[in-house]
Amino acid sequence: MLETGHPAPDFTLPRDGGTTLTLSDQRPKAVVLFFYPKDDTPGCTKEAIAFTGLESAFAEANTTLIGISKDTAAKHDKFIAKHDLSIALVSDTDHDTCEQYGTWVEKNMYGKKYMGIERATFLIDSDGNIAQIWRKVKVPGHAEAVLEAARAL
Repeated sequence: MLETGHPAPDFTLPRDGGTTLTLSDQRPKAVVLFFYPKDDTPGCTKEAIAFTGLESAFAEANTTLIGISKDTAAKHDKFIAKHDLSIALVSDTDHDTCEQYGTWVEKNMYGKKYMGIERATFLIDSDGNIAQIWRKVKVPGHAEAVLEAARAL
């Protein structure tokens, strides 16, 4: 299990717009990497909109925002267009990166067990190490709390 101080596992994944994104290429900026279950669901939409609304404040804190889910890059494009999002969204369709970050977990809904993405956020410092982790995230106020942590780096 990843902990603060550990190097953030690097990845190169397809992103919205038809390109790829490599985590290590973001340095020397800090990175907020937020894992979310699914595009265009109520909680995920609120979270993406909240991060988009604070994007300029994160930029002032020298921090890049990256959302990650199992949705395809094409689905991310539709999600971005529908909600006027401006943050990068990457696609982890085979959930390898989710597994490396410990966010691919067994879930339970109405007594049915299945595997899925746990909503979690990782703040990665400019050296590529994990500075802070939020697991089992509740959306209200989360983006603001992450911004405060990014400003404190």
